[in-house]
Amino acid sequence: MVSKNGFAETADIETSSDGYASRFAGELGQWLLKVQEEATLKLLAAYPQATVLDVGGGHGQITKPLIENGYQVTVLGSDEICKNRIQTLIDANLCSFQVGNVLDLPYPDNAFDVVISYRFLAHVTQWQKFLSELSRVAKKAVIIDYPTLRSVNSIAPYLFKFKKGLEGNTRTYITYDESELIDFFKSLGLKQTERYPQFFIPMVLHRALKSPTVSSVLEQPFRVSGLTHLLGSPVIAKFTKN
Repeated sequence: MVSKNGFAETADIETSSDGYASRFAGELGQWLLKVQEEATLKLLAAYPQATVLDVGGGHGQITKPLIENGYQVTVLGSDEICKNRIQTLIDANLCSFQVGNVLDLPYPDNAFDVVISYRFLAHVTQWQKFLSELSRVAKKAVIIDYPTLRSVNSIAPYLFKFKKGLEGNTRTYITYDESELIDFFKSLGLKQTERYPQFFIPMVLHRALKSPTVSSVLEQPFRVSGLTHLLGSPVIAKFTKN
């Protein structure tokens, strides 16, 4: 989608929509988001009451959990429409929202303790510039999620038709070679210090099952055996400044 502001990267206009949120509706959707929430809070534990910039976070998936755990949250979106799903939190002065260009963030260097971005990197085209900006405004750490090639996502093209039939408004997405991301962050002066692969089984198959209980049971042996650590996706990773 195109931002009224003419920004080049606007993946969050889609991910902040009600249509996108419908993919996480119901008990199964809440289970998927709970896995993400718990991993996020674990990675943030070293930074109590930190200032957090959530780039593209208008989907609101982690806004409330961050607030409830004492973090000072600012959400940046590509367009005013991106704030619709977190409007009640903004109105209650629990978080702030700003429109801005993700390739030229409207903040000085080291403006926030931690910068987070979920549901964006998988759809960005200028990923080096995007990550450079996240890193520039982060004082301590950057936390991102991304689909990795070293996973069952290697068969993603074959699942796309099934995924589109199930979700309706799904899009293709970029999968990353983790070593390339790690090397790029290293060039910016950050190193990967923690990572949490969320699921061994593709999320689209969990949605087809429609049962958090069944999904949890199916995921458990892969987690215990270490296969999720090796081959799970999407990965939530923390990169810290040296």
